Amino acid sequence: MMRILLRILAIVLFLLVLVVVVGPFVISARPSPGLDSGTAAALPESRFARISVAPDAGLDIHYLEPSSSAPPGSMPFLLLHGFTFNAWTWEPVLGLFAERGRTLAYDQVPYGLSAKPDPDAWTGPSPYTKEAAIAQLFGVMDRLGLERAVLVANSSGGTLALEAALARPERVAALVLVAPWVYATRPTLPAWLASLPQMHRLSLFIARKLGETGPLLGLSYADPSRISAERRDHFLIHTQVAGWDLAWGELLALSLSTPIKVSERLAEVKVPVLLVSGDTDALVPVEDTKRVAEALPDATFVMLPGCGHVPQEECPDDFKQVVGSWLDGLSP
Repeated sequence: MMRILLRILAIVLFLLVLVVVVGPFVISARPSPGLDSGTAAALPESRFARISVAPDAGLDIHYLEPSSSAPPGSMPFLLLHGFTFNAWTWEPVLGLFAERGRTLAYDQVPYGLSAKPDPDAWTGPSPYTKEAAIAQLFGVMDRLGLERAVLVANSSGGTLALEAALARPERVAALVLVAPWVYATRPTLPAWLASLPQMHRLSLFIARKLGETGPLLGLSYADPSRISAERRDHFLIHTQVAGWDLAWGELLALSLSTPIKVSERLAEVKVPVLLVSGDTDALVPVEDTKRVAEALPDATFVMLPGCGHVPQEECPDDFKQVVGSWLDGLSP
């Protein structure tokens, strides 16, 4: 009897290992169909700039730039979206910043309508690493003529903004961070494990689930009924571009082996910082944003009632009042 039980157990274990090792390969690696490029899916307000990332390689970056009524010489603003979002997350408040200076909101690679390089065809350093994202940010600034700017950032864009301020402090005048993803708790895998083909297929599966229907958009609102059909269409605009899923999957796979460590250097950020949090944020707890404010040398924290993770979308009037007052109080 014991021998039979051991055999059954061995078979079960073998089947489990088989599922873990072989199962992910059931996930198709065929790229999603769609238009050839982001430019083909562009909307009337879309603009594009090509940044150089290697001697023989460039990336087309999609951005929004409203007309500005600010006087010449005003400090410009560069707006950074969060994980799975794109530049249109700032659409309700673009005017707030454009009144004060030139304002640019761009899609970080590979989101929105920005470039989505095929991971298998790309040569040279990966365009999907943290270091690449920082280099691309300054590449956008260089290409569009921003010597120095105020960085306005939401969620994981806040992490990028802080990394940029630490890497090139002379180019960052101030920071407006909306629920920055600094004390995030996410699984971090050893590089060897994250690089396995099985993990890449699982990352691709997760990326598709996140990108096809946009579940994080609903989770980012205190009241999802406030999400308009137009807003959802803008959120999902990446799905019009062929191969978006392979690009998202690659970014996700690389992030699994890249821990978020910017919290260890917050004391080095010397510029003025405004921290904004919605009081019902379900993705970045209010206490996490307060903790960031407490760790920074020159920070102001404001909480917006009745708002979730993206108050610039959900509560634009309250957002404009708070951020506008803070910007008006900055020294010239």
